[in-house]
Amino acid sequence: MNIFARLKNSCAFSANKAIFSSVKKGFSLLLFAFLFSVGTQAQEIPIVNLTTDFQEDSHKYSKLILENEISGVDVELIALTGEDAIIDRTEKGCKTVYLFYKGKGTVVAEDKNYDIVPETILLPNHLNEISVKTAAEDTLCYLKISSQLTAQDLLDLKEFPTENTQNVYYKKFTDCESYTEAIKSPNTVSRTILPNKYIPRVAMGTVQTKGPDRVAPHEHPMLEQLFLGLSDNHTMVYADEAKVNFPEYSLLHIPVGSSHSVSVEKEEVMYYVWMDFFMDKKGEEWLKTHKMSGDE
Repeated sequence: MNIFARLKNSCAFSANKAIFSSVKKGFSLLLFAFLFSVGTQAQEIPIVNLTTDFQEDSHKYSKLILENEISGVDVELIALTGEDAIIDRTEKGCKTVYLFYKGKGTVVAEDKNYDIVPETILLPNHLNEISVKTAAEDTLCYLKISSQLTAQDLLDLKEFPTENTQNVYYKKFTDCESYTEAIKSPNTVSRTILPNKYIPRVAMGTVQTKGPDRVAPHEHPMLEQLFLGLSDNHTMVYADEAKVNFPEYSLLHIPVGSSHSVSVEKEEVMYYVWMDFFMDKKGEEWLKTHKMSGDE
C-alpha cells in the first residue's frame, strides 16, 4: 500500500474515532441529565377529596380510593342516605375498622345499637357483618378500612387480650385517651382512637390544634401512614421536597420513609386522623414516642 493510501485510511480511522467519541460523550451527557432529573424530581403526596356522587334513585355511594397505595390495605369511601339500612360485611382474612366522619346514624352489631355521630370509630372484631342506617334526612359518610391479616398476624391475635378481639370496639374520638409527643407543640391535643393490640400492626389517632402551629419534620420508615382530614381541617402537608394542601374531608398517603411535617396558619384549624400500618410488630416500638396520660 502506497503512502497516500495509508494516509487516507489513517484519516478515515481518526474521523470515525472522533465521531464515536462525540456520540459516546453526547449519550453520557443525556444519561446523566436523565438520572439527575429522576433523582431530583420531587415525589408526590397522593391525595383524594372525599366527594360523593349519588346516582339517580340510589341511596348508597361507594368507591375504593387510594387503591394499591399500601399493600394489604383497602380503603372504601361509603355514603348512605334514605330510610333503608344496609348490611356491611367484613372480607374474609381481614380486620375492618369504620371511621364515621360526617352525618349521623345507627349501627346494629350483634343485636346492640350504637349511635353514630361525626367522628366515631367502630371495630366489629369477630362479627362478620353489621347493619348501618342513616338518621332521617341526613347523609352518613364513612371510611371502611380493611387490613389483610398475615400468618404472623393470626398468631399474634391469639396473644391479644380477649376483650380486644371479641368485643365490639366503639368510641367517639373525643372520648379517647390523650397523649403528648415531642414533635408537637403543647397546644396540640392528640388522642389515640385505636390503640395497637386490637388489629395486628395497626394503630390510629387524631391531631388537633389551632394555628400558627405545626407537627415538626420526622421520619418512620417502619410504617405506612394515611391522613384523614376532619371537619375544618385546613393545613399544608410536606414530604421531602413535595407539599400539598390538605383540606377537610380528604385522604392522603404519606410517602413511606419520607421526612414529613404538617403546618397550619394563624386562625386556621389542624384536625386530622393518622392511621399507622406497621410492616411488622417490631415497628410498633415507634408508638413509645407517644406519652399517654399518667406516663412519667
